[in-house]
Amino acid sequence: MVAMAYTKEIERTEEFNSDAYLVSRALEGDLPAFEKLVARYQNKLIGYSARMLGDQDEAEDVAQEVFIKAYRSLDSFRGDAQFSTWIYRIATNLCIDRIRARKRRPQQAYSLDEPMDKDEEKGGREIADLSAEPTREVERDELRRRVREVMNEMPEKMRTILIMCDMQGMAYEEIAKVLDCPIGTVKSRLFHARADLGRRLRPYISGVK
Repeated sequence: MVAMAYTKEIERTEEFNSDAYLVSRALEGDLPAFEKLVARYQNKLIGYSARMLGDQDEAEDVAQEVFIKAYRSLDSFRGDAQFSTWIYRIATNLCIDRIRARKRRPQQAYSLDEPMDKDEEKGGREIADLSAEPTREVERDELRRRVREVMNEMPEKMRTILIMCDMQGMAYEEIAKVLDCPIGTVKSRLFHARADLGRRLRPYISGVK
């Protein structure tokens, strides 16, 4: 009986902490409930946007804009989709809008070294010790530079999927929902993006371990 009561208590706790419950509370005017959603996804959205835009400060602006938009249009959120899917879709659209708006400006490099979560920044960025193996480090720096260049050159759709899958670790199904396209399309774009990336990097990969 004690074990059963404990299990039910855990289930109730999980229910009260679920996105669906917090969204329902926020719709009733419970601002702290929405703030819990912000705390849950803010760092992930910043990390994702930073990889899309190559700019940490701009990524923070996008994340803030995402939650403002989400709060204002919360009543239009459909319960048949996950809240995380919905806000990633908003973030993706905002990032693409910003990328298109800056097309006439000099291109900025996409930083693939940005942390997945902003919390990882608290200790600062580790600087590699180049004294031990300077040649290898130079080769790796050159490869990272070339990866950034290739990412800059990729079409938006391919770059977005590559970031979502290989850098954010999102599943095909979730990516398909965010981008509102079939899973087959996700797999096809990802295949071509990886192939293109590999082809362009092939001359630089030899000897870099």
